[in-house]
Amino acid sequence: MTSAPGHVGLGGVALLDIEGTITPIAFVKETLFPYARQRIAGYVTANQGSAAVAAQIAEIAKLTGGARPDAAAAVHVLLQWSDEDRKVTPLKTLQGLIWRAGYESGELRAPVFPDAVQQMREWNARGVPIYIYSSGSVAAQKLLLRYSDQGDLLPLCAGYFDTAVGPKVEASSYEQIATEVGNEPSGFTFFSDHVGEVAAARRAGMGAVRLERPGEVPPTADPWDGPVLRGFGGQ
Repeated sequence: MTSAPGHVGLGGVALLDIEGTITPIAFVKETLFPYARQRIAGYVTANQGSAAVAAQIAEIAKLTGGARPDAAAAVHVLLQWSDEDRKVTPLKTLQGLIWRAGYESGELRAPVFPDAVQQMREWNARGVPIYIYSSGSVAAQKLLLRYSDQGDLLPLCAGYFDTAVGPKVEASSYEQIATEVGNEPSGFTFFSDHVGEVAAARRAGMGAVRLERPGEVPPTADPWDGPVLRGFGGQ
């Protein structure tokens, strides 16, 4: 196994996944998703008159072929999408709004691996730009980093990407990120726990490192012959 600092030089760019890489998968699966699901019905009903929620209700009607926007119908669809873990914009948007309220009230606080924070601070001190690429929305990413148990981590990051640039298992998504940042793919190193994601980043021409944290990632039969870390501390 190879230590992370050797893969990102002073002129490089670090691109980081979130779940299983800088924060435990369990926080997202066992805390954030249930927190939002339990509150979707009440939140949509109470806030259906607001522009932000009304826009999502209208979008749900459009996506499902509804005759007209309807809050009760929207709640039914949102709960179904939540149970199916669908990557649908109205669901992601409303989850983000609910999580924001939870973070701001102090009910939610995001656990972040201390070694990841230490590495991010070291890169930041060395002038290495850090970008985030996660399947969660950019808004959700920022909330998690701002309200982390290691303090506000937003100042450490130069930018954020979600699946608006494309699926994380497609090389074209990483090419698009490089284009938007203004660097060649070869100037990036991507860190993720997901074999399909690091493989896609490598196909795009990026350096790629897989995080294999104990207890975080189940064994996989997918081949990966690139560097593997058990944490940003190295071996």
